[in-house]
Amino acid sequence: MNQSIPAESWYKSTYSASQTACVEVAHVPTDFHKSSYSGANGNCVEVAGTPAFSAVRDTQNRELGALIYDQAEWNAFLHTAKSDLR
Repeated sequence: MNQSIPAESWYKSTYSASQTACVEVAHVPTDFHKSSYSGANGNCVEVAGTPAFSAVRDTQNRELGALIYDQAEWNAFLHTAKSDLR
């Protein structure tokens, strides 16, 4: 599991002054929504995504942050989850 934002998602901030002393930024998803597989009893996970990665967090513990997966990892997870439901 990749717990960091993929390298290709980072870019140099326009506020950076030089090539050696710069700040890099990445767009982290903030548009979390309740997973359609979450139950109605409050035990939910939320998901959000960008073209480069997806994030998952616990609805009851949002302050703990999110787990970040690159698209290959996320697609493998979805494939396995869908296969297990059959």
